Amino acid sequence: MATDGDNRLLEHAKDARHNVLPLRRDLALTLVEALEERIRLDVLKPGDKLPTEATLMSQFGVSRTVVRDALSRMKAAGRVQSHQGVGTFVAGHMRSRPFCVDGPDADSLADALAVLELRIGLESEAAALAAQRRTADDLQQIHHAYEALRVALAEEADTAFADLRFHLALSRASHSPHFASVLEALGPAAVSTSILERAHASHVNLAWELEVLDEHGSILGAIERQDAESARAAMRLHLTKSRERRRAASV
Repeated sequence: MATDGDNRLLEHAKDARHNVLPLRRDLALTLVEALEERIRLDVLKPGDKLPTEATLMSQFGVSRTVVRDALSRMKAAGRVQSHQGVGTFVAGHMRSRPFCVDGPDADSLADALAVLELRIGLESEAAALAAQRRTADDLQQIHHAYEALRVALAEEADTAFADLRFHLALSRASHSPHFASVLEALGPAAVSTSILERAHASHVNLAWELEVLDEHGSILGAIERQDAESARAAMRLHLTKSRERRRAASV
């Protein structure tokens, strides 16, 4: 059954200009801007349920990955709230965010490398804290995320959300919430190993999947042993190698 928010959004979308996103390099950001406009115009009001992922995909002509990336950014910015098994809703009040990080421009090497440099500093410390503070439940969540990443790599599937899930699970295990908030703001595009990396690895005949999985496994092992220094070093090595793979893939 359509909600009031769905009906208002569909009415507003009768103008074709609101149905299809323009061709821009960051489709997730474009979708965020389109939804923000509907919130500003009261087409979507506080407490309204957003259309389903499938509906947004159809209305805006984008993939599920783009929709999830956009919603992840809006959630990190406090614009929407998700309730498992129920849906995503416009937040009743918008919290102030003096600091905000946009995801990388998919076509900009400099932007991608700058984001990786940011992540090297942040996630290395998050890994060390996770090793010190993780609970049994935290460790289970990281194991599940690692297994999902292993399956995605083995099947040559889209690794974006499996990769993000691993890094988010680790950041949450630090029990310092701002690490995860930054990753959520950056979104899957910043965390996932890029298609360019995969193509480059295949071209030079490297065991790409094994290398990436081994790096994640080293991080997991250090956290499991509660070895903070090894966890910090393993994360720094993984992200440094990701930066080098990204640079090499653009050549």
